[in-house]
Amino acid sequence: MDELASAHQPRMFSLQKIVEISYYNMNRIRLQWSRIWQVIGDHFNKVGCNPNEDVAIFAVDSLRQLSMKFLEKGELANFRFQKDFLRPFEHIMKKNRSPTIRDMVIRCVAQMVNSQAANIRSGWKNIFSVFHQAASDHDETIVELAFQTTGHIVMHTFQQHFAAAIDSFQDAVKCLSEFVCNAAFPDISMEAIRLIRHCAKYVSDRPQALREYTSDDMNVAPGDRVWVRGWFPILFELSCIINRCKLDIRTRGLTVMFEIMKSYGHTFEKHWWHDLFRIVFRIFDNMKLPEQQTEKTEWMTTTCNHALYAICDVFTQFYEPLSEVLLADVFAQLQWCVKQDNEQLARSGTNCLENLVIQNGEKFTAEVWDITCACMLEIFQSTSPHALLTWRPAGPMYCITGVSDQRLFAGLLIKCVVQLELIQTIDNIVFYPATSKKEDAENMAAALRDALEDNEESEAQAESEQGMYKHLSPQHLFKLLDCLLESHTFAKDFNSNNEQRTALWRAGFKGKSKPNLLKQETSSLACSLRILFQMYSDQRLQEAWPDIQTRLLLVCSEALAYFISLTSESHREAWTSLLLLLLTRTLRLSDNKVIQFFSVERLPVGKFRQIELNSLLLHCCICVCNGFSNSVFFSCASAPYLSIPSILQEHM
Repeated sequence: MDELASAHQPRMFSLQKIVEISYYNMNRIRLQWSRIWQVIGDHFNKVGCNPNEDVAIFAVDSLRQLSMKFLEKGELANFRFQKDFLRPFEHIMKKNRSPTIRDMVIRCVAQMVNSQAANIRSGWKNIFSVFHQAASDHDETIVELAFQTTGHIVMHTFQQHFAAAIDSFQDAVKCLSEFVCNAAFPDISMEAIRLIRHCAKYVSDRPQALREYTSDDMNVAPGDRVWVRGWFPILFELSCIINRCKLDIRTRGLTVMFEIMKSYGHTFEKHWWHDLFRIVFRIFDNMKLPEQQTEKTEWMTTTCNHALYAICDVFTQFYEPLSEVLLADVFAQLQWCVKQDNEQLARSGTNCLENLVIQNGEKFTAEVWDITCACMLEIFQSTSPHALLTWRPAGPMYCITGVSDQRLFAGLLIKCVVQLELIQTIDNIVFYPATSKKEDAENMAAALRDALEDNEESEAQAESEQGMYKHLSPQHLFKLLDCLLESHTFAKDFNSNNEQRTALWRAGFKGKSKPNLLKQETSSLACSLRILFQMYSDQRLQEAWPDIQTRLLLVCSEALAYFISLTSESHREAWTSLLLLLLTRTLRLSDNKVIQFFSVERLPVGKFRQIELNSLLLHCCICVCNGFSNSVFFSCASAPYLSIPSILQEHM
């Protein structure tokens, strides 16, 4: 070290002699040589980082020559000496920032791989560590050379010597991940993801090699070694890529992660899935970005959104093993997404919930339906925009007082959207998508044709399109009804509170016109009526008919009473399809059902009498049929089971 201390003319005589002595002592037993190398290796660490490049170059080249000689000898089982004599390359690569020396280290290691791959055992760890250091470099030459050699190892060396490299498989994947995360070289990033995907094929094709591999530092059951040594490193590093990289790279990483799950998930044990989803759910970690950063909004709209649909696809594909261990966690994640102040993510959360239930509902047990309905109820309640009824302006003027009000209003708008999405979700789950729209269109067409058709073929088709209805018990349907009617009541209360709506409108909430929840008010009630009428006509639910009838009559009477009280023409028009639904479904009931439906005894105490209800129905008919021909009016009003009181004459 004294000889090398001169900055201008260092002498390398002793350094050269150390190299020669090392060479001549190679044949000592490993125990002796390890103790010698502890001293000499540390000396090479220091010399390789010498500020004089000539000295460092001589040290690295000497290390290369010694390492090649050592590698030629191979490595006996249970010995890890290659890790010791290759460690100086790691140290120099980490500590020496000279591009020339770093480039030389990469070339030396690449030469070892190309010429001695068959003899490398424990040394793979050092090699991947060196390339890992190079992967984050800004020098294009260094990064490309390191990546070329890493790619050669993954594509060719692993193919021939996979068993010898198992101990370093995780290091290889981690090294590839570091290449992916170097934002300066996007082409290399994409290619590195492809190589990680290729690593998954090795795990799939050679699980026995992973099971049979043993090492001193691995206290893992043989059955779990494929997971711990193979799948987990791959999927974990892909999750790190997703969390660290920019949009296009992380999107590709996310796609590959779920491709691997879908392609090889049939080989996974149940408890592996549990560990895996703990990794996947890290994608939704809302603490990773500060609240104010725009990146968080982009993250939710893109990556979280993509991940949500992918999770549901995987869950559906492997429903049998996953439902037992992950259903509650998946529902919890969907709930989290719906509650975020991000409209796209909230919409996706409800849509994924719908897809999950529609695609797997036939396999649900009663307990799973309990969890599902409870999840929907919780989402409904947690996303109800209660502040619409309680907000008050801070000052005498109707204006937004600051950022807090703007943020509140933005969140309330999203909650309004979510409520509509949830109503549609229940409708789609119970009856399948588009069924209700089709029925509304048929009802309107029938009214315009002046005839109420009793089409058996249409009813048979409707029976086949019932969706999840036939898999739901009355208790489950009643719980969904509670969600819908609670949402309907809230919307009705808000729409009736003209003073509050005016205050919000003047404060700038929602837009140019006075805010309303008409769509929520009508769609929630329409879905409730469809469910109740379906249950009231279902022969399997005869025992529950009295309870269903009471609920149906209460909903109908309150709805009609509310409609009669409306004074706004636009508000009444919004109820057109809803009233057509109510009347059409009522007129299609059997005579016995209608007699029971309108009997005074069945009415709850304090509710409408028969004559009052009939009058309401006639009022309803007149309002709906206003603009239709008289024959349509009579087809609704002159049904044999409806008495025609004097009010009919008044309206004629």
